[in-house]
Amino acid sequence: MPYFARCSATLIAASLLAIPAHASEDCTNWQTDTLSGDWSGLRSEWCDKGISIALTHKSDLLSNLSGGIDKGSVWLMNSEAAIDVDLDKLAGWSGTSAFVQFHAQHGGDSINKYTGSYAGVSNIETGTSTSQFYQAWLQKNSADDALSLLGGLYAVDSEFYVTESSGLFLQPPYGMSTELAQTGRNGPPIFPTGALGIRLRYSMENLYLQGALTDGVPGDPDNAHGTHIRLDSGDGTFAIAELAYVPQGEAGTISKTAIGLWRYTTRADDLSETDAQGQPLQRADLGAYILAERTLFAESGEQGLSGFVRFGVANKDAYQSDWSGSAGLNYPGLFEGRNDDSAGIAISTSHASAKYRQLNASDSHETVIEFTYRAQLQSWLAVQPDLQYVINPNMDPALENAWVAGMRVEMVF
Repeated sequence: MPYFARCSATLIAASLLAIPAHASEDCTNWQTDTLSGDWSGLRSEWCDKGISIALTHKSDLLSNLSGGIDKGSVWLMNSEAAIDVDLDKLAGWSGTSAFVQFHAQHGGDSINKYTGSYAGVSNIETGTSTSQFYQAWLQKNSADDALSLLGGLYAVDSEFYVTESSGLFLQPPYGMSTELAQTGRNGPPIFPTGALGIRLRYSMENLYLQGALTDGVPGDPDNAHGTHIRLDSGDGTFAIAELAYVPQGEAGTISKTAIGLWRYTTRADDLSETDAQGQPLQRADLGAYILAERTLFAESGEQGLSGFVRFGVANKDAYQSDWSGSAGLNYPGLFEGRNDDSAGIAISTSHASAKYRQLNASDSHETVIEFTYRAQLQSWLAVQPDLQYVINPNMDPALENAWVAGMRVEMVF
């Protein structure tokens, strides 16, 4: 599966994982905030007992207007269901919660067959019609919530390499960045495929340190349909750790600086060099990233301007992109009377490794500029016009720069 199809988009994870571990303590107004309502009081009753259900659907209509491989349009759809359970309320298990997330992709089409982009255009694209369990885990917190242990089917992009302000954008690198999303035999455990693993997190005042260890090959590389949990002997493991500084400011403001390290225990094929038997040399499969985001200008509530920067590196001998970076601005409530809308502009760059450039006579980078505006029409309905300019698609000098226009519709049921 192409790496862009595996990019998590923070939008996918954030829309459902924004439900905290004890979400049932703050039940939503189901009647006004969802299209399907309170189900004759059932959702409120369940929520009071510690069970919260989130149902969302996203549709992307995208058109490659010029450049790239060819002109064309696609309709991508992603439906998700998530159940968050506060087991303290439900069963008296103090500090324990459970989470299950299921998603389905419809249509199986790809905008990338028209744009040719390496990083991709839509963070809900998987390239195939499928449905699967994405996450299913148990979490136990200490009495003061300082220490948290999680285990089960887990996706690292739900908690690692996350910037809240980049979640507005449609392009995949604003969720899991290019240099990490491209790695592994079937990618790291990110959307759309989680892996069995554990995550340990320790939170201090203004700081947290977290690490995760998962199966090194999520799902089944030869079968993208359905849920596959396999622990083959050659899979190895994937490990990731992150240290973050998150000072507490005024309500609605954002401040985060983080550094992360990741590594597979298995090794990756060198792009060009071989051993005496003609087999690719084996390279360490590891990398690192840094990120920062801030509220730059605060208004009332969550309105105001925020910005983010992200940068990461991977092994230059093993992958098409040896580093990538992104930066952007997100302004909720830019226009008077539209406090729940968000406007944004962002840029992402995937840099071609030297060996990839030599092998393919490629351009040195692919860069994408995205302009977007998310209009909240109802508490359960949002539409999001989007425009992307793809420079050097797939780093291929034969492809002209591409203009992609589209519209996302998001509904909460």
